Amino acid sequence: MNTTSRQQQVQHVYWRAGFGTTPAVIQRESRKPIRKVVRDLLNESDAFKPLIVTAQEQLVTRQALRGMFRDGMLDRDKLKQQLKENNERIRDLNVLWLERMASGEGAVREKLAFFWHGHFACRVRNPVTVQQYVNTLRQHALGTFGDLLMAVSKEPAMLQFLNNQQNRKNAPNENFAREVMELFTLGRGHYTEHDIKEAARAFTGWGFNVQGNFVFRPNQHDDGPKTIFGQTGTFAGEDVIRLLLERKETAQFITGKLYRFLVDEQPEADPTAPQRINALADRFYRSGYNIADLVETILTADWFYEAKYMGNRIKSPVELIAGMQHSLGVEMAQKQPLVYFQRVLGQVLLYPPNVAGWAGGRSWIDSSSLLFRMKLPDILLGADQVAIRPKEDGDVNTEVLDRRVRKPQNVTVDWATFEKAFERVSDDKLPDELAAYLLQQPLQSAQRTIVLKQLKPGATRSEQILRLTIRLMALPEYQLC
Repeated sequence: MNTTSRQQQVQHVYWRAGFGTTPAVIQRESRKPIRKVVRDLLNESDAFKPLIVTAQEQLVTRQALRGMFRDGMLDRDKLKQQLKENNERIRDLNVLWLERMASGEGAVREKLAFFWHGHFACRVRNPVTVQQYVNTLRQHALGTFGDLLMAVSKEPAMLQFLNNQQNRKNAPNENFAREVMELFTLGRGHYTEHDIKEAARAFTGWGFNVQGNFVFRPNQHDDGPKTIFGQTGTFAGEDVIRLLLERKETAQFITGKLYRFLVDEQPEADPTAPQRINALADRFYRSGYNIADLVETILTADWFYEAKYMGNRIKSPVELIAGMQHSLGVEMAQKQPLVYFQRVLGQVLLYPPNVAGWAGGRSWIDSSSLLFRMKLPDILLGADQVAIRPKEDGDVNTEVLDRRVRKPQNVTVDWATFEKAFERVSDDKLPDELAAYLLQQPLQSAQRTIVLKQLKPGATRSEQILRLTIRLMALPEYQLC
């Protein structure tokens, strides 16, 4: 590959294709060829297991909604209770998914589903449809983009979020048609307003029933001729999806976005990036939009392991929290703090800010979030108090949540397993060995001096490892992957 060590390469692929891993796994995998490491990661992510916190029969039906009216007036107490239950179930799903990410199980599937969650951003309040949407992302995360696009486009959560439930002939709603072109497939500049208007007509009749299933309503569908991308026919929604996949701009747009996620958030500053992205997009298109093949091609490329791509991405809040949990074997008896941490850091799973998803990159870092990021290791490992309020996100429960989790309780860390990976490391080399594992960039001399101040004469080795780990995780460099 190049001058980067095999340990650096393995850590790099585990952070980009997953949420980091344990020192023991890094040591084991560093003895394998990198292509074998990548292939094993993909094989381990083959199986799909749905996340279940809400049964289908818990869907709020029209009959249940009618039960919220008393004497023709809305019973606000019943409505408030229903909204509270919905929020709690979505929160349970949030935590369950975050814990699945932190478990290391099916790492590539969960990481790509997390990517698609930002790409196909969707925010609704019905826990059943949210659960279906998340599991659809996870199920198709490593399949073909065509299958994923079709499945997400028919998800009740997405149809509701982008108003296609109201898309009827004689009164077409253009929201879904516009976003499926601009944000989900082609990107700006590769379609016209006429294409959007005609595509909206094709998607008329797409909706969902009270059971939370996709339905096509032919009496609400405009079956007249339409002209989209210069082609004319009596197109339906499925035909629009097909036409979008036939456009090579779709392969280019998706490849470029995935390249930013896996390789470099600013490819425009790298003169080698355009040619690489073009070649990857051509392969992606020829493969029938095979996502797993595109991911494997990127992760096994020699250039992927160049030093300039290591530690050049700011960890998103979810990556930071899940990675810290997984690396140290952190378990929390109380789950509320996990949602609270996401709120403070500015990224709550299942609550994207808008249809464009999270901006990412430097937007993750501001004065308050950086302070909290650097305090988080001490909060988790040292039981420090949380003294920062979460950012406003429109959730009326935020203030209540803030009062409940000032200090996380019953946090356990698998220190025995973590320490064992360093049992053969001498005391004088321990700071550098820990730094080599925890940081994706070399430890500078000034930083090393700061870290060494954490060493306490007479402390046990376990205490030294704890103090060094907290200090290293509090460095700005730990925010990078």
